[in-house]
Amino acid sequence: MRSNIKYGLFFILGLIALFTTWPHAFDWMRNGGNILNPIAFFGDAIKAGGTAAFLSIDMLIAWVVFMIWVVFDAKRIGMGTKWGWFFVGLSYIGVSFTFPLYLIARERFLDRKLKADAAPVAG
Repeated sequence: MRSNIKYGLFFILGLIALFTTWPHAFDWMRNGGNILNPIAFFGDAIKAGGTAAFLSIDMLIAWVVFMIWVVFDAKRIGMGTKWGWFFVGLSYIGVSFTFPLYLIARERFLDRKLKADAAPVAG
């Protein structure tokens, strides 16, 4: 039961991130921004200076770390590299949306793996 509450919280936070960040992305795209060009995206955010630059640089570095970590972590725990790359691709929607989803998938995978390892062997 505790896990379901945690997963629900992660999912809700991911949805909040998705619905509070994307209206700004749509505004930026209406003004000529290309969401598929992260260099332009972060460049425009950093040009604003001050808090926007701080948060943009911080998020850019966190995103790069996430992309590296998620591929290796998914492989290490047995989910497979393809799932790591799936979450890298999904992170283009937003790290604050994708990271909670990865944590849910990761935790559920590890729970299933633990139960399978603990199950008695028939024979």
